[in-house]
Amino acid sequence: MSEQETIHVADVSEGIGGDATADPGSPVELPVVDVLTGRSFITGKSGSGKSNTASVVIENLLDNGFPVMIVDTDGEYYGLKEEYEILHAGADEECDIVVSPEHAEKLANLALEQNVPIILDVSGYLEESTANELLLEVVKQLFAKEKRLKKPFLLVVEECHEYIPEGGGMDETGKMLIKVGKRGRKHGLGIVGISQRPADVKKDFITQCDWLCWHRLTWDNDTKVVGRILGSKYASAVEDLGDGEAFLMTDWDESIRRIQFHRKETFDAGATPGLDDFERPELKSVSSDLVGELQSISDEKARRESELADLRQELEKKDQRIRQLERELEEARDLSDMADQFAQALLGKAEAPYRGGDGRSVASAKRREQAGLADYDAAVAATESVPGAENGSGGDRSDSDPEDVAGPSSNDADPPENRGQSNDANPNDADSSDDVNTDSSDDVDPVTRADVAEGALRFDDAVQLGTREAVIEELRARIESLPALSRGMLRHYRREGVSDPVAAHIDAGGDGDTEHAYSRHRPIRKAGLLRHAGRGQYAYAVPDLIREAYADRLEEPAVRETVREVETAFVPPAERSYPPDADPSDVEHAGSSDDETSRSDTAGGDVDLVGTAGDAGHPDTAAATDDTPDTDDTPDTDDDEPLPHTGGLSEVARRIAERGADAADTE
Repeated sequence: MSEQETIHVADVSEGIGGDATADPGSPVELPVVDVLTGRSFITGKSGSGKSNTASVVIENLLDNGFPVMIVDTDGEYYGLKEEYEILHAGADEECDIVVSPEHAEKLANLALEQNVPIILDVSGYLEESTANELLLEVVKQLFAKEKRLKKPFLLVVEECHEYIPEGGGMDETGKMLIKVGKRGRKHGLGIVGISQRPADVKKDFITQCDWLCWHRLTWDNDTKVVGRILGSKYASAVEDLGDGEAFLMTDWDESIRRIQFHRKETFDAGATPGLDDFERPELKSVSSDLVGELQSISDEKARRESELADLRQELEKKDQRIRQLERELEEARDLSDMADQFAQALLGKAEAPYRGGDGRSVASAKRREQAGLADYDAAVAATESVPGAENGSGGDRSDSDPEDVAGPSSNDADPPENRGQSNDANPNDADSSDDVNTDSSDDVDPVTRADVAEGALRFDDAVQLGTREAVIEELRARIESLPALSRGMLRHYRREGVSDPVAAHIDAGGDGDTEHAYSRHRPIRKAGLLRHAGRGQYAYAVPDLIREAYADRLEEPAVRETVREVETAFVPPAERSYPPDADPSDVEHAGSSDDETSRSDTAGGDVDLVGTAGDAGHPDTAAATDDTPDTDDTPDTDDDEPLPHTGGLSEVARRIAERGADAADTE
């Protein structure tokens, strides 16, 4: 390309501002290098011919084999394809290829390295942000590649005021275009900005231009711009310019000429539609190889988008599955809570301390019921018309029995030493008797003794036959659900009775760290297998849970047997044969002393049965603890007629059952 090579685009016209040195009709030629590498601004109101001027310059460049890239904001430059093989890239189906920001580098390569002229049609993008991103990436690639190639190349931008506005802020695309205007020339990258409103275009761009074309302008703000740049006489003359006529200002010859641009040779797609039918011309197509290269990028993008869509769909499925599992987990927790509440009700611990209650249990209510039976028994004995000589009911009575005042013979029949011995036998019973109802015998519900005995038998049978297996199974399940180290700590509490979590943790094989000890201790507390004993101490609670499950009405040997059944879940066989607090050296003697221990526990041990509240005044108990021989008032337990079944009954229910049998014999 010669430095003197020019293109003929217009002729000199008559009128104010004309070139005095040239006759009207003289040719106006533009130097190709200055056009390709310079900065230009073409302006004029709509219909004044500014797009025609740009097309004429482009046609002359294409005729000479110089490539350009046109940023088409209105879709009006595709008419160039009538004569030239131009790649039409954009978002419409009418384009040769649909492109996106991913195609930017390939488009720059085609334009600069393969001399492919390109129309970058941004008019079809629904999202303005997508069009701006595409233009930004393409201009970046052109600028970067031209720093290396330094090949003269022209970028034409329609409606440039949308990208480089005067008043508003510029985005990254506008800043990049300003950068090309200021620094592109030294790299060979030229730019032409086209706008119908010069007042709206950033003045930093206009003042950097090498050549400017001013077509007809009529708005006052626009003519003021002409007056500031060209002079006041041109500000008024610009309003009278004809279609295609313009003032041309060039830096290379420092002149201002009034010229008439030629008409474009190709189809004018930007012309105002008329009443005639619109006929689209036959357009030339570009090489399929060029389209194929771009299509491969489109296919790769589509593949990635498809993969992303599949991943999003898979992620949505997993999210739905997670939500479903969370719902199922919540339902399982509800069922677990229901099962836990059922188990607590079964054990008589609906308000147990380890569940946040105040420590009251169902067993407390049952103790009050038993105390009521004891009062009823005393009231009935006091109000009988015949003294209970044959049944011994007027004999032994505890000093705490409020009904003793009704029969003076009762106190006379009971020696003082016997009364003291009865009270000392179980001091807890005296405390219990202080809490019982002290109402007179007139307030006692007038039911027969046979009714009470029958109800007690039915209740005893229900307790013994209905809950033992369930209690054992529930407690075993709680223990087996514990971690191994927690079960070892529970074994420590069984041996020590009362201890603290750190000692239990060390004994079970753990370390002395308080946090570790309490974390292993917490599952045992939640299972209710320990009771807080105060000052950081906890007590082994399995025997108490079994007693409370039976409302303290189970005989102590049976309690111990049930405890042994439960402890098979965590106590080694060698430890089950001796009491928890026994010395390990006594293991070998545990078997021989088991019967004696059972008898001792039953006779005067620490058994805390509610039914024993009335044992101190029962004649059978007094006879068992006194060395004096039985009197005639004592019932003969060796009668041939067997007594009703009383196994497992509380003492009150047992006495009522025995009296019912004696009454039947009397009749």
